[in-house]
Amino acid sequence: MTSQVRVRFAPSPTGMLHIGGLRTALYNYLFAKKHNGIFILRIEDTDQNRYVDGAENDIITALKWAGMPYDEGPDAPGSYGPYRQSERSAIYQTYAAQLIGQGHAYYAFDTPEAIEAMRERLKSEVNKNPKYDAASRTQMTNSLTLSPEETRQRIESGSPYVIRLKTEPGEVVTFHDQIRGHVSFQTRELDDQVLMKSDGLPTYHLANVVDDHLMGVTHVIRGEEWLSSAPKHILLYRYLGWEAPVMAHLPLIMSPAGGKLSKRNAEELGIPVNVRDYISGGYDPEALVNFLAFLGWSPGDDREILSMKELIGAFRLEDVSKAGAVFNIDKLTWYNEQYLRSRSDEHLIPLLQQELELQNISGFNSAYLESVIGLMKERVSRPAEILEQGRFFFEAPSHYDEKALKKAWKAETPELLLEFLTAVEAMKSYHAAALKQALSDIVEQRGLGFGKLMLPARIAVTGMGGGPDLFETMELLGKDEVVGRIQKALNTL
Repeated sequence: MTSQVRVRFAPSPTGMLHIGGLRTALYNYLFAKKHNGIFILRIEDTDQNRYVDGAENDIITALKWAGMPYDEGPDAPGSYGPYRQSERSAIYQTYAAQLIGQGHAYYAFDTPEAIEAMRERLKSEVNKNPKYDAASRTQMTNSLTLSPEETRQRIESGSPYVIRLKTEPGEVVTFHDQIRGHVSFQTRELDDQVLMKSDGLPTYHLANVVDDHLMGVTHVIRGEEWLSSAPKHILLYRYLGWEAPVMAHLPLIMSPAGGKLSKRNAEELGIPVNVRDYISGGYDPEALVNFLAFLGWSPGDDREILSMKELIGAFRLEDVSKAGAVFNIDKLTWYNEQYLRSRSDEHLIPLLQQELELQNISGFNSAYLESVIGLMKERVSRPAEILEQGRFFFEAPSHYDEKALKKAWKAETPELLLEFLTAVEAMKSYHAAALKQALSDIVEQRGLGFGKLMLPARIAVTGMGGGPDLFETMELLGKDEVVGRIQKALNTL
């Protein structure tokens, strides 16, 4: 095994990249970079029935957006390719044949109906879910029960078959997990796992082990859901005469409602499931990475905001929790706010432009957008909300907040607003301080509270009962626009 740390993120292109997959990629990336190692992207596309067009590109886009460039992968070839399993079929056939020759695997010709019948036949109170294993394989149609001649004839005649791992009962498979410590499994709990499917492609188990060995992977860092498969992989390493890599099984990401964060309960809770939803939703990639890093890991101190460089420096597999981590969307929102407010207004212009384009809004220059961002940035969690909450910067209000109107619009309001309108029209020097002074003069002369005129003026100009500094907003909108909006509100209301 190579002395240099080599890790891989090996998703299946059976759907868009899940947020849990991005965390797995992140932990692999942090570990690799912490040890000056290599981060590999391998596409495990042997399940052709579930293959989704565009999924591989989605995975690649998500990793690059999140700031996790891989050192080797389908579009970054190294010395260990190909990096798509569908392009490595001949390699797996070789090792499957080796396992058969050594007596560690066998051909099985059973139909799905025959396997189901076996399970029904062997089902009992003691054995509620019978497996295809050492106990049942002697009753099935395979190269262990058929003569060598019958087996050869079936293969040559084109009979469908799979290749299964021959798991012997009575053994204990043990290994050290970097997160969970000592782990052991009884082989009697394992089935005779299918290694090669009838379509000639390998299952995850064989391809994963062969590729990890041939690609020099030193550490397998993957989700907890693969822990039950680990003993089968350890057996395969042993049978093939290879040293197994170090293993680390990451805790599940849990739903705030309880249980694993599934697509269904995530959608019910308003939690985006796929990484592309965070991209299109305007989340800051560094905020999402920071949040995901803490979803099952901690640097051991009070720090919460860490750059990628700081995460790399602090990350240790031993500090990853065994327990599941609850996905707290409010905490992610908090992270996004911190990163959003740390960005320069200029940095956010392209993100706001993107939102405007989606809404078919145009005609505003960069200087104007930068000023809008400056007024709105402290009030929002994502760039998309600048437009959602500040649409009045781009078009006059078409309706007015009813709750705010009920509170602010009194019998004397039109007269007060008309007086303010007259003062605005008469201004020779139009700016925020002058606007504030004009409004202050009117309420002082009448002995009224500031809000008696300020809130109606805000409603007239923005259509809303709250928002950024009113006078800076009016200055940015310009005198003609503000005059027109107040006149419209007086006529409408």
